Amino acid sequence: MLSDGERQFLAHQRIAHLATADRHAVPHVVPVCFAISGNALYVAIDEKPKRRPVTALKRLRNIAENPAVAVIVDRYAEDWARLGWVMLSGRAEVLRDGQEHRDAQALLRSRYPQLSPMQIADYPVIAVRIERATSWGNLTPDGAPS
Repeated sequence: MLSDGERQFLAHQRIAHLATADRHAVPHVVPVCFAISGNALYVAIDEKPKRRPVTALKRLRNIAENPAVAVIVDRYAEDWARLGWVMLSGRAEVLRDGQEHRDAQALLRSRYPQLSPMQIADYPVIAVRIERATSWGNLTPDGAPS
């Protein structure tokens, strides 16, 4: 599904934007921490100091109503020869427990040390089952011309 170049680009980027929509197709886009394993992209749900409970998050409510999602990971630079992006589309599910949930959280913790002190074991993880990948531009990890 993902080319080696797309996987390498994704591995070097730190933030993605997750697009969900409710049952009425009203869009909602948020920046997220992510990790890729196989043909799945995992999104961390971490401690939200301003929001209780975590299950009230709009992205989780939207996925329950409409699992079709898109994720964009991009790099902007003033030197437009360095521009690049990967867009993934697929269906999302919310993992609340089980081995995949634990493995995804371990993968996300290894990628983002900021998650280490957080008590996220009881929080859900969004799993995007990648159905399509589209990319454009310079996908080299550092954006140097290839």
